[in-house]
Amino acid sequence: MNIDPGLFEESERTTPQAEGRQFVEVGSLDLERGGHLGSATIAYQTWGKPDPSNAILVCHAISGDSNAVGWWPRLVGPGKAIDTDRYWVICSNVIGGCQGSTGPLSGDFPFVTLGDMVEAQSRLMDHLSIPQWQLVCGGSMGGMQAIEWARRFPSRTKGVWATASALRHSAMQIGFNEVARQSIFRDPRWQGGNYTDQGPTDGLAVARMLGHLTYLSEPAFEAKFGRRLQEGDVKVPDAGATFAKREVFQVENYLAHQGHKFTERFDARTFVVVSNAIDTYDCTALPESDTRFLFTSFTSDLLYPSWQSQTANELALGSGHESTWLDINSPLGHDAFLLDENEQASAVHTLLGN
Repeated sequence: MNIDPGLFEESERTTPQAEGRQFVEVGSLDLERGGHLGSATIAYQTWGKPDPSNAILVCHAISGDSNAVGWWPRLVGPGKAIDTDRYWVICSNVIGGCQGSTGPLSGDFPFVTLGDMVEAQSRLMDHLSIPQWQLVCGGSMGGMQAIEWARRFPSRTKGVWATASALRHSAMQIGFNEVARQSIFRDPRWQGGNYTDQGPTDGLAVARMLGHLTYLSEPAFEAKFGRRLQEGDVKVPDAGATFAKREVFQVENYLAHQGHKFTERFDARTFVVVSNAIDTYDCTALPESDTRFLFTSFTSDLLYPSWQSQTANELALGSGHESTWLDINSPLGHDAFLLDENEQASAVHTLLGN
C-alpha cells in the first residue's frame, strides 16, 4: 500500500507562524445565539499581488490558523491549486481561535457559531475592499465555512470548494467531539475554564489523541505501525510504581507525542468553543445564486465519510447551482485533504476555469 510518509511526520501545518500576521478591528458583533462581542479583532495573512477583483479566501480547520501556506503547502502556493502567483490569497484565524483573533484567551467568551465566524470574515473582506471572492475554500471545518459563505453571502461568493466536509455533523461526529471535550472538562486544571496558566494540558492532549485516531485510516495506521513496539524515546506517561512495567507499542508512542505537541500551540478553551460551533452547524438550504460548488471527499475518511459530500452536492444541485462531487480513492483517511495535491488540484483548476 502506498502510504505517504509525510502523513506521520511533523510539518509546518502543525506549527503556527506568527510572522506575516496582520490584524484588523472589525467592530462589535451581535452573535447568532444571543451573545455579543463589544470589539473583535481578526488575524489574517495574505499572499500574492493585492488585487481585490481576483481574491480567494482559504478557511482553516479546527486546529488551524491564518498560515495557509504552512498547513496546506501542497495546495496553496506558487503554481499550486490555490495559486499565489495568479490570485490574491487570504486566510484568517476564526473568531474564537487562539492564534491572534479574538477568542477565549481574551477573557469571558460567549457561544459563537460558524455563521459568526463568517460574519467576521465579511468585515475583513470589506476592510480589504474585496467585492466578491473568486473562491472560498477549506477542508473539514473550513469547508463548512465555505458553504456558509454561499448561504449567507451568495452574491459575494463566486465559487465554493468544500473538501472532506459536511452540511452538518452526524451523531457520531458530535460524539467524537464530546468525548474530546469531556477529557478537557475532567482534567482538574480545567477549573471551569478560568485557568490562568497552561490549564488542562493533560485533557487537551487526550482530546488530540482521539482526534488523530479519526484523522487517519485503519490501513494507514496498520501500514505505519502494525503491532510494532517502540524502541527508545518513549513518550507514553509511566503508569506508576504500583503497576508492572510494560512494553509500549509504536502507535501509543505516536499518539502521546501528538497529544503533547498540540498542547504547546493550542488552548483548551478554544477547542471547546470551536468544536461546539462545528457541532451546532446545520445547513439545510442554499439560496439561488450563480455560486458554483465543488465537493471532494475521500473513500477512507472515517471522520467525514463520502456520503456527506454527496449529500451536500445534491443540496447544491437541487437549489439550482452548478455543482460537482468528486470522491477520491485514497487510503489516507481524513487527512487526505491536506495531502492529496493531484486530484483535488485538477478539480479546483476546472472550477476556477484555469
